[in-house]
Amino acid sequence: MKTKACCLAILILFLTVEVSAKPVKETVHLVNGVNLSPFYVWLKDIGRDMNKDMVFSIQNGMLHITGEHWGCVTTKEEYEDYRLVAEFKWGPQTWGNREKATRDSGILVHSVGEDGGYSGTWMHSIEIQIIEGGTGDFIVVGDKSDKFSITAEVAPEKQGSSHVFHEGGEEATITSGRINWWGRDPGWEDVIDFRGAQDVENPVGEWNTLEAIVDGDTIEVHLNGVLVNRATQVRPNKGRIQIQSEGAEIWFRKFDLHPLEESK
Repeated sequence: MKTKACCLAILILFLTVEVSAKPVKETVHLVNGVNLSPFYVWLKDIGRDMNKDMVFSIQNGMLHITGEHWGCVTTKEEYEDYRLVAEFKWGPQTWGNREKATRDSGILVHSVGEDGGYSGTWMHSIEIQIIEGGTGDFIVVGDKSDKFSITAEVAPEKQGSSHVFHEGGEEATITSGRINWWGRDPGWEDVIDFRGAQDVENPVGEWNTLEAIVDGDTIEVHLNGVLVNRATQVRPNKGRIQIQSEGAEIWFRKFDLHPLEESK
């Protein structure tokens, strides 16, 4: 009986241990050109592993996201300490209440907890926004506690309720909401094809390179070779990675994780 009890206790302990994050030691091709095997699918009000209307697929070696249903593909593994390089472009299709709104998607790093834990759609996480006029914004997709927070150097004045990244500025810490990239147009409007005066993102249909250096509790975001945002004291600082479907068609021809040593 003691042996059985001991075995049962070990089994329970094994089942309750969280999957540990993996520091990236060699390049990981999350868009592998063949299938969605590095990911699983989550769709709001539909659930896990039910890829309704083929929202996510591999076409011509690229990840295609239609945007028709809100949700994401989520990595099966957790990661920490890496350099993420993603090459993306927008497609023409938009859907639902975002048919005439800015094309919207995003990369959610350090994703933890339950699928759909945030509004039934995302895991709690830190978002690197991909949206017309606002690619490179940070959004805290958290529970408004200090378990999910970022700190950044910001400009003296906000854009609405949001801080704006300003290198050398005073530090601000947020547990919800966003910190906009430094060049976000103060006249930004949620309308399709919006472009700001200082936009670094290329026009719709052209490829963009987004690079995120995730080093400990720091995330530095570059878009087409330009530093657009930096967050420090990021909590959490490891987890899964989600790529959003959020009402707009988007393509990824590359989504790689590289060891940090390669960029040092």
